[in-house]
Amino acid sequence: MAGSHSHGCCGHGHGHDLKEFNVRQALMPIVAAAILFLIGFVFYQPLHNTPFAIAEYAVLLPAYFISGKQVLTTAGRNILKGRVFDENFLMAIATLGAIAIHEVPEAVAVMLFFQVGELFQDYSVGRSRHSIKALLEVRPDIANLKVDGVIRAVSPEIVNVGDIIVVRPGEKVPLDGDVLGGTSLVDTSALTGESVPRTITVGQPVLGGMMNQSGVLTVKVTKRFGESSIAKILDLVENASSKKADTEKFITRFARYYTPAVVFLSLAMAILPPLFMAGATQAVWTYRALVLLVISCPCGLVISIPLGYFGGVGGAAKRGILVKGSKFLDALAQVKTVVFDKTGTLTQGNFRVTDVVTHNGWSKQQLLELAAQAEAQSNHPVAQSIRQAYGQSIDVTDIQDYEEISGHGIRAKVKGSTILAGNDRLLHREQIAHDVCVVDGTVAHVAVDGEYSGRIIIADELKEDAVEAIRLLHCQGLETAMLTGDSQSVADSIANTLGLDQYHAKLLPEDKVDALEEFLHRANQTKGKVAFVGDGINDAPVIARADVGMAMGGLGSDAAIETADVVIMTDAPSKVAEAIQIAQKTLRIVWQNITLAMVIKLFFIALGAMGVATLWEAVFADVGVALLAILNAGRVLKS
Repeated sequence: MAGSHSHGCCGHGHGHDLKEFNVRQALMPIVAAAILFLIGFVFYQPLHNTPFAIAEYAVLLPAYFISGKQVLTTAGRNILKGRVFDENFLMAIATLGAIAIHEVPEAVAVMLFFQVGELFQDYSVGRSRHSIKALLEVRPDIANLKVDGVIRAVSPEIVNVGDIIVVRPGEKVPLDGDVLGGTSLVDTSALTGESVPRTITVGQPVLGGMMNQSGVLTVKVTKRFGESSIAKILDLVENASSKKADTEKFITRFARYYTPAVVFLSLAMAILPPLFMAGATQAVWTYRALVLLVISCPCGLVISIPLGYFGGVGGAAKRGILVKGSKFLDALAQVKTVVFDKTGTLTQGNFRVTDVVTHNGWSKQQLLELAAQAEAQSNHPVAQSIRQAYGQSIDVTDIQDYEEISGHGIRAKVKGSTILAGNDRLLHREQIAHDVCVVDGTVAHVAVDGEYSGRIIIADELKEDAVEAIRLLHCQGLETAMLTGDSQSVADSIANTLGLDQYHAKLLPEDKVDALEEFLHRANQTKGKVAFVGDGINDAPVIARADVGMAMGGLGSDAAIETADVVIMTDAPSKVAEAIQIAQKTLRIVWQNITLAMVIKLFFIALGAMGVATLWEAVFADVGVALLAILNAGRVLKS
């Protein structure tokens, strides 16, 4: 996932295609080459008078070509494509050079041990893919389409919006839809990381990829497969490698210059000392040059760094955090300030009416009816809570000239009367006299034909882990802030309860972007980054503007999946701190691998140049570095 390399070591091309790694198939050529190598090594005698020893042809050369076939063919293909200086070329030229100076066993050993290293490497890659593979396995295979009472199994891709499907116990929900009949427990762990099954009943939405556990569900499809939440997530997971981290790009650029430099340095080592140093022989310095080539192969770097990021993205996915690419892990690791939206992010977003205060002779029921009629066509949580409190059906034919005033409220004509329902800013904008501006809780003021009629008080509860989320971020030394369009009194109460460092209230959508710009400007001065956490619907512009945009409860929101860099599938704000922790650990491991590889390689290059290290040590150094780096990268999954 995160950052595959275009020409993986030995031409395996470690793009993360998520195919099963077949150990037996990979072992067969290694075992065959190893048997031939042992036979040849026992009987091989480097007789200088008989350079064409039978063992070279009969046993060792076949062993060389069996173990080195992949390297040699990939090097040849790359040369034809104009990519001369890569790790395959280094291995090929070093081993062919060893054969030319009659060090055939060492040439075979280089290829053989290299293949053993590749085997471990592929196995490690396969293991680290497991988390992502588990996420991809939520792709449903069939949909039970119900037409005229007859059920038939079809591909989810041919089911249309409005079709009726049946989901039996033990089956995956194939598409997004609303439950028409049945009650069941559904397992959402593959999507959200939540281990506790959720009860679903008539009228509730279900998402493609959920696992139905107990009852039969009849579902009306609301989205085609290609537009469903799961299809979008699968697409993100499979294409995240296109968004490479700066560290990965650096290594790709580094290898582009490093490899030819090593080749020319080795060439100089083979040619120059015999010309200018007394007693220096061509054979000795050619051998040292070949040792340098093998030691210098950058396979450990080329594979372990993308694998480190891949492990980080996989480890996050296992915890219900979808990171859209390794570059966002890099950005997360540098976050110094986390800015939250309030509604639906720090709070439940489940508004309920707690009080109705009337003016000018209106009754509480009349005021609720007026507000419900005005809010009849709004999807805002406040509007939904007012309609729920009213509890009766609304005749929308009575409503005319409906207008939603962004950041203020709603204006509508109901049975000839102009009704305003919204916040205190709306009353001031329309110059409507009212007795109170500051109210504890979220408030919807109502005015009829320019006269104040009363207000409806609405409460929203904090999420269970909101306090813990802020505490964890403070423990990491991060600054926390909140931006909300709600009243100052509500913002004061929530900020004090949570212990936020900063907060801004009464913000219009465009004001939120301006407020975030201030945080970004301050963070740039300290070379830190700013993350914004929102619900992904109303906050899309702010999510897009932040260094790292994070969306809560993104599975239910197309806007979240489209706009955010990181989607918190579990809707839990405490996951923000967990995401940052995973990113920091990933970056630490990546730089540990870079340092480890460079230090060990420089050490052995020096030994090779002095003639202390042979090709045997060279291949152990190269394969050893790759294996250590891979094992280290695997730690991210366990974070």
